[in-house]
Amino acid sequence: MDPQDLRSLQILEEIGNTHSPSQRYLARKLNISLGLANSFVKRLAKKGYVKIMTIPRNRIKYILTPQGFTEKSRLTYEFIQHSLNLYKEALNKFEGLLNALEKRNVRKVLFYGASDLAEITFVSLKATNIKLVGVVDDVKKGTQFLDFTVRSTSELKNFEFDSIILTALESKEHMVQKLVEKNIPREKIIMLE
Repeated sequence: MDPQDLRSLQILEEIGNTHSPSQRYLARKLNISLGLANSFVKRLAKKGYVKIMTIPRNRIKYILTPQGFTEKSRLTYEFIQHSLNLYKEALNKFEGLLNALEKRNVRKVLFYGASDLAEITFVSLKATNIKLVGVVDDVKKGTQFLDFTVRSTSELKNFEFDSIILTALESKEHMVQKLVEKNIPREKIIMLE
């Protein structure tokens, strides 16, 4: 999905769901500059998706037009299709990786990172004979994830595993270094691409 279409969808959703959002609110909510929020709103208004009304005391109110509702529906459908395609691609890629691990006689794995990536990897894991024995994540330690209580990396010695799969979304090199410092051999560390 085109990044501009994604931003347009987010703005249309906010205008449709929020009682008179300001451009400052939209910028903060979407993590974009105020100028960019202004540009998107003006573009959506020019296309007839948003009506801009001035209300007392120099305030502006944005209203979704019927064409705006139609565009929001179209973009939502496109976003869902795009997300499903990415999910399917990830499943196929991870199944291939896990099948290769299975051929190397890996039977027990540990996930490093309680993330969406871990959830997708977990679904792929179900198609193999590899067993997930736990999840470690220093930021989310103590929370529940995939029927496990997330543990910290300081507890790695309490797990028996053949490989550790990096399923966090942050810098993988930093994670590898942290694991090597905890005496985990590099050959046991699997990075998802």
